[in-house]
Amino acid sequence: MAAKSENGTTPGIPMPWNRPQRKREQPSLSRDQIVAEAFALLDANGIEALSMRKLAARLNAGATSLYTHVANKEELLALVVDQIFGTLPLPEAEGSEEPKVWRAKVMECAESMRAAITRHPWMVGVIGDVGMIYLGPNWMRLCEAQLAVMETAGFEFSEANEAMNAVVGYTIGTACVEASWLASLARSGQDEQEWMNRLLPTVIEATKDFPRLHRLYTTEVSSEVEAGRDNSFTRGVNVILDGIEATMNARRGR
Repeated sequence: MAAKSENGTTPGIPMPWNRPQRKREQPSLSRDQIVAEAFALLDANGIEALSMRKLAARLNAGATSLYTHVANKEELLALVVDQIFGTLPLPEAEGSEEPKVWRAKVMECAESMRAAITRHPWMVGVIGDVGMIYLGPNWMRLCEAQLAVMETAGFEFSEANEAMNAVVGYTIGTACVEASWLASLARSGQDEQEWMNRLLPTVIEATKDFPRLHRLYTTEVSSEVEAGRDNSFTRGVNVILDGIEATMNARRGR
């Protein structure tokens, strides 16, 4: 049975954003300094390079001084990821009554989220593992804004939530695959376009006995890899939005 606090309530899971920072008589590191240095280390060397010991060394501090502000590495990663979410633009609900407007706002959110993940590929190893990142204040502000857009567009609250989850799920899944691919290329020192130019003939040959896949790789693959990824992502989001809009129109009897 869970322990009860003095006021008789069951304590929840402690969140790093709400953790009080202990005060010291001597000048000490701030949480913002720790998060900023962890961010720099992650972007430079990837998630495998992050440890509390290495981070403390970069800050010319003892590891124990870091634990004054964060309980563990998982909390630190949650703080860094939420900081990234805080850089994403928040959509305004105003004007979302028009189909083209709300769709454009949802698309913009999806594109900015995808760009953040591909820009920081180490996030791939964090998004699925650290559940508390979805309780971060910046993430929740983003979700709140997206729900407001969908509600203003005319969706029932449950429909708005389902629609947002569908778009966000597709976005994160696609972006994580892209980020892993780009990170792998970066480690090998290969250019994406050159690698695809070399790989495509092999793929075409390998799919000869599979007519639909063969047609896909001989007629549907863009000659410009980056532009092809962008277009594929946009089409995917639009397919989801088409389904969402059709569901809403059917409910309204249109």
